[in-house]
Amino acid sequence: MDKILEKIGELGIVPVVKIEKAEDALSLGKALLDGGLPIAEITFRTSAAEESIKILSKKLPDLLVGAGTVLTVKQAQKAVAAGAKFIVSPGFNPKVVDYCIENSIPVTPGVNNPTQIEAALENGIKVLKFFPAEASGGLSLLKSMSAPYTDIKFIPTGGINKNNLSSYLSNNKVLACGGSWMVKADLISSGNFSEITRLTREAISTMLGFEFAHLGINEEDNDHALHSANLLSQMFNFPIKEGNSSIFADSSFEVMKTKYLGKHGHIAISTNDINRAIFYLEAKGISVLPETAKEKGGQLKAIYLDKEISGFAIHLLQK
Repeated sequence: MDKILEKIGELGIVPVVKIEKAEDALSLGKALLDGGLPIAEITFRTSAAEESIKILSKKLPDLLVGAGTVLTVKQAQKAVAAGAKFIVSPGFNPKVVDYCIENSIPVTPGVNNPTQIEAALENGIKVLKFFPAEASGGLSLLKSMSAPYTDIKFIPTGGINKNNLSSYLSNNKVLACGGSWMVKADLISSGNFSEITRLTREAISTMLGFEFAHLGINEEDNDHALHSANLLSQMFNFPIKEGNSSIFADSSFEVMKTKYLGKHGHIAISTNDINRAIFYLEAKGISVLPETAKEKGGQLKAIYLDKEISGFAIHLLQK
């Protein structure tokens, strides 16, 4: 997969932006960066699109800028010349697709039926925009329609919001989701960029779904671990489940049979997508400990962070 598209998959959310005045572009880009989402798809639905792309690409190099609602080859040329790193179109336009392929520009044309998907396959395109997602039948249609096409990934756009974002992203055929709810045109035109930052952070939190999973307690040996687990059971009627390296009292406490990471133990945090969680944490300067990774069926299920809080290591878990 193209590196730009891989980056979009890691980010998980593509803000789809309609901007009326190019002078608002810089503040918009900064609001997205402050919210932790370094990407923007500037749609060619206004005359300010080209200049906005140019400003963002020049002034904010950390922001991945693309062009959306690209209907013609001329628009694609203008977008790329302005600095757009990817092209998105609402439908499958063969001329736009051919131009992008010939010039090695990542393009995600819009589709909502198998015929369009197969046209994309004929052109070697493996990432498509599912549009308009909700109006076309939503996730249920996407599941049915994508079933025969094992190598295709989709970016659903149209009707995506914080309430259905996680459902779409939980499908293994979905690379990322496009949406405008955090960058509504009225928020941009009114200069309410602090609200855009808040909504962006909220969207990321919704996507990652961080939740407390359990508390790990370090003990010296099996006997001490069993004693602690039994105390928790006696006090609170928690069921005991013993494993090779630890004993669980209910699902909330894991008592380690030998001291492991963390002075006192660990705090386990579950997430909707452990790989995206790692990506976002690393962007904050928080790395992982690869030697602690646990996989199942070739998929990462658990890993520790290179970080302690009050003597407790942090353990990420895939939900």
